Amino acid sequence: MLVLSALSGVLAGISATLFLFALKWATDYREDHMILIWFLPVAGFFIGWVYYAFGKDVAAGNNLIIDEIHDPKKVIPFRMAPFILMGTVLTHLFGGSAGREGTAVQMGGSLADQLTHFFKVSKEQRKILLAAGSGAGFGAAIGAPLAGAIFGMEMNFVGRFKWFAVLESLVASYVGYATTHVLHAPHTRYLRDLELPFDLHGFFAVFLGGLAFGLMSLIFVRFSHRIENVFRQISFPPLKPLVGGMIVVGLFYVEGSYRYDGLGLDIIQGALTNPSSIWDPFYKMFFSALTVSTGFKGGEFIPMVFMGATLGSALSVWLQVPVSLMASVGFASVFGAASKTPLACSIMAMEVFGWDLAPFALLSCFTAYVVSGPSGIYSSQIKFKKLN
Repeated sequence: MLVLSALSGVLAGISATLFLFALKWATDYREDHMILIWFLPVAGFFIGWVYYAFGKDVAAGNNLIIDEIHDPKKVIPFRMAPFILMGTVLTHLFGGSAGREGTAVQMGGSLADQLTHFFKVSKEQRKILLAAGSGAGFGAAIGAPLAGAIFGMEMNFVGRFKWFAVLESLVASYVGYATTHVLHAPHTRYLRDLELPFDLHGFFAVFLGGLAFGLMSLIFVRFSHRIENVFRQISFPPLKPLVGGMIVVGLFYVEGSYRYDGLGLDIIQGALTNPSSIWDPFYKMFFSALTVSTGFKGGEFIPMVFMGATLGSALSVWLQVPVSLMASVGFASVFGAASKTPLACSIMAMEVFGWDLAPFALLSCFTAYVVSGPSGIYSSQIKFKKLN
């Protein structure tokens, strides 16, 4: 299994590198041609039609991977990888407010599953391979291999961590990360020179921040589910992103700044050094929920990083602690709460910002996780009570 895990890591690393280069091109091209944003509804209709005509069996995305880890039935179709790559690049090319790491998880998991066509594996081994490949995709995209290894296992359950693929996940994730380095993938680098107040006031401020991040996660999840329920009334699936795109573009125009389109990496970077507006996380939440919940692709990771970093940055002024501290723990906590992966996201914060952040990251992520409740962005997760 270690050889297959390494192969899945190579596939995850190659696909993540291709994806990151394509996404960088799409973002740069859109920023040079802002008129493209007006064609977001057309792109949405095309994405919706492709999935409706050819990709119904892969439309569930990360939830399909989680379902197969819980109850392996059939190999995930290869087309999941190129479809999600295409859908995400088009979403960002035309200004959709979406993410990227969710795409890498789908590509890593689906490509790892293709290895079962060539090698005979048992159901239990296939579960391990899916978890390892998915985690490798996450770690390769964000540049945090240890977090990726943990994420592939942690994302399957709520309230319980099962160490069912530790060695395989570590091998896949570190091989995937190494592959991105060999191929010179354009990873985003974040500030590592943080001001960390190791005193009672600093930890209490982070605890309060964790409460706010958990509430932010809860609001986002409920708002996203509400939008999905409203759009279920549209019977022809390609019309959902068409209508959603029209609403997003119209609201972009009304808001006027266009600072909430695409990934928003520059705003995340800025939040680590200068206090953000308290409205930034709420605007991003609104636009991202409308984008992702109506059928566009890319996932919620970067939008929730944006929300957490800017919320923490804004709160730092009120809590009287360094902006870099609150923005860095917020960076990880909102997504950790919404995805029910607080351990993986705590480790991600340490890998991205430095290991000195460990006690603050753990406190913030687990506080946010508890506050956010049992419901998250992955409906296929098995909750602890259901296991008993």
